[in-house]
Amino acid sequence: MKEDAAHPICREEILVVDDEPLLRMVLVDLFEDAGFRVEEAGDAGEALELLKAHPSIRIVVTDIQMPGSMDGLRLANYIHDAYPPIALIVCSGAISPDGGALPQSAIFMPKPVDHAVLLRTVSKMLSA
Repeated sequence: MKEDAAHPICREEILVVDDEPLLRMVLVDLFEDAGFRVEEAGDAGEALELLKAHPSIRIVVTDIQMPGSMDGLRLANYIHDAYPPIALIVCSGAISPDGGALPQSAIFMPKPVDHAVLLRTVSKMLSA
C-alpha cells in the first residue's frame, strides 16, 4: 500500500477477534487498507496465542459473543489485566454491556460498526 494523506502507512499492529469469518475479514481489510498491520483470531484462545506471539499489538477489537470458554467481555478483562498497555474496543450487535462489565479503559461499539468512527477511535487511542 502506498502512503497518502488519508491513509498513512503506519507500523501499529491491531488484533481483530471475531468468530464470524466474513465480519472479521471486513475489519481486517479495513485496517490493512488504512495501513495497519493486522492479526486475526476466531476465538479468545487464538487471540491469547497471538498476543503472546506478537508483543507489538497495540489494540484489540473483539466481538462479545464467541464460542469457547471465554467470550469477548472476559477476553477484554483478561487483556486489560495481563496486557495493560493494549487498548480495547468491544463490539456486539446483540449485547449492550453495562458499565461494570467492560474494563475501565475499553470502548464499546454497537454492530454494525461505523467504519469511519472505528478508524477515528483507533487513531485517538494510538495518539493517547
